[in-house]
Amino acid sequence: MENPSLYIFIFVGIWLTTLSVFLYRFFTIYKKLTEGVGVGDIKKILEKILSRGDENYKNISDILRRLDSIDENDRRHIQKVGLVRFNPFSELGGDHSFCLAILDDRDTGVVITGLHTRDRTRVYMKDIRVGKE
Repeated sequence: MENPSLYIFIFVGIWLTTLSVFLYRFFTIYKKLTEGVGVGDIKKILEKILSRGDENYKNISDILRRLDSIDENDRRHIQKVGLVRFNPFSELGGDHSFCLAILDDRDTGVVITGLHTRDRTRVYMKDIRVGKE
């Protein structure tokens, strides 16, 4: 090492240049943000931002509660539909009778059955609660 003070001087110079660039960027951004705003105004702006944050938190909580309610209501809507055509009597031709099942997410709904005979067609309906009659 020829001259350690030269290395220290170079290190301090690089360090001061780095700090100067950082502070210059910081103050230019700060000036852009506070341009035309007084000291009292900044306090009001920060208080307004904080109050809006609280309002946003309440609104988001309300939206999440509503979304849970909507999800719960969607389970009660028609989720499963099944239709079967069949021939209950071998002497009659064709599958003119049917069973129609309409259920929600909890397997609650109705089964509608139509039996076709020679004279007439009879329609029956049965309630289903949680997958059982």
